[in-house]
Amino acid sequence: MFEALKRGFKEAQNRLAGLTSLDEQNIKPALREVRLSLLEADVELGVVKDFLARVSEQATGQTVQTRIKHQGQTRRVSASDQFVKICHDTLVDMMRAQGDAVVYAPSGQRTRVMMVGLQGAGKTTTCAKLARKFLSEGKKPMMVACDMQRPAAVEQLQILGEQVGVEVFNIAGETPVNIAKAADARAIEIGADVVIYDTAGRLAIDEPLMQELSDIKALVKPQNLYLVIDAMIGQDAVKTARTFNERLSLSGVILTKLDGDARGGAALSVKSVTGAPVVFAGMGETTDKLEEFRPDGMAGRILGMGDVVGLIQDFQDVVDEKQAEADAQRLLSGSFTLEDFLTQIKTIQKMGSLKDLIEKMPGMGNMMPPGVDVDDRELVKIEAMIQSMTRQERSDPQSLIREPSRARRVATGSATPVEAVSELVQKFQFMQQMMGGMAQDSGLLGKIPGMKGLSFARNARRAMKSGKMPPGFDPSMMGGMPGMGMGGFPGMGGMMPGFPTGEAAGAAAPKMKALTRSEKNARKNQRKQSRDARKKNRKK
Repeated sequence: MFEALKRGFKEAQNRLAGLTSLDEQNIKPALREVRLSLLEADVELGVVKDFLARVSEQATGQTVQTRIKHQGQTRRVSASDQFVKICHDTLVDMMRAQGDAVVYAPSGQRTRVMMVGLQGAGKTTTCAKLARKFLSEGKKPMMVACDMQRPAAVEQLQILGEQVGVEVFNIAGETPVNIAKAADARAIEIGADVVIYDTAGRLAIDEPLMQELSDIKALVKPQNLYLVIDAMIGQDAVKTARTFNERLSLSGVILTKLDGDARGGAALSVKSVTGAPVVFAGMGETTDKLEEFRPDGMAGRILGMGDVVGLIQDFQDVVDEKQAEADAQRLLSGSFTLEDFLTQIKTIQKMGSLKDLIEKMPGMGNMMPPGVDVDDRELVKIEAMIQSMTRQERSDPQSLIREPSRARRVATGSATPVEAVSELVQKFQFMQQMMGGMAQDSGLLGKIPGMKGLSFARNARRAMKSGKMPPGFDPSMMGGMPGMGMGGFPGMGGMMPGFPTGEAAGAAAPKMKALTRSEKNARKNQRKQSRDARKKNRKK
């Protein structure tokens, strides 16, 4: 998502690498990269000029302090870091909305949501997504099929209504205005507190369409009037939003198919051009794929900073907290089995594509090699291997190593090489050992939030030095199981599933070399000297 924008901002950061100040001369090449990426991403020209002017004004003349004390800790800051922060704040300001995404009616009254847009934008599906969202918040929504123009539009909404468990109101042969008028009585009858009106669209904006929508708006007086736009149509999305806003005074815009939009111009331009903010984003075809649009999260993903809040929300939507706690206890006790691992894989799949998850992880987006895509099929392969095992093999993966015939049977059943089965078992066993070591660590380090990873890494280093590894374990495979390395997803040889290995990913990880006693002492002295130097600097 937003590949053009990410590439441009990354190039801009590279231009400023190693600098300690921002001035008019060194910022020009960086801004040139940003300008090209914005234009390539179909961002409206006026928005591009405004963005560059604001960034240039804030960045020029900023001398960057290489050391900054924050909450008792000394942090290093570079010119590129400062530039990224300025770009992030400016992007957020461009997309920020005032108030909540949904305006609810006073208690005892019905909240009305009117959906408008052109044909093919995904308006009807978005109605069902919104209805599902209201249901999850404890509301009782009802959908009204006012689209009598497009063939089968009513039937489509009724099918979607059945899927999400929401009633759909329609009167065959009536006009959209009369249907909307009669819907109020039905909403009172069934006790609906939210009414969603799905209106007609056209292939292009015309006067009959706008008049019909104006009549419905005047009748139902919606608190929320959303324009649904296909994010992939680029500049046309902004033009459409401007026209609808002039006639109907939109309260917000919903961008659909945002997960398939490689440019991102509409997301950045709509608010600046129309004044109507993006309030929701469609991130998939199913009715659960609707996210509240968060400018800070979107800016973070564009700049490769991740979106932790969005990632946590994804987890909360699909993870049972009690089950997750029980899994964690089994993981730390060393009794975590491949059966539990299979459950985790299915949970990850529910959260969406791996590429989308990677973008939400801070720092992970920038680690993906240019032009390389993450392959969700890697998870499917691992799932196939585990499902091809017997219950006894899932609880005792070592049996696949002791008896090679078992590994060959699993490989045949899952249509994968025998080596892939052996690698899965080796990584899983290493993960069990390391997580068991974490549980035995009674020091304070493992109890401090955010420090468990350091404790884990320390145990891993100890295991490597002592040589206590599973049979046939290759150190370059470290990071291949949940809780290990970057993101804790399966199939990571230091990377995520679907990342290329070998030549496609660059040079293979070097083999571990055993250090002599003198080499160990030399490294120990070097670390001590570095610590002493840092202490002296802090005292100064």
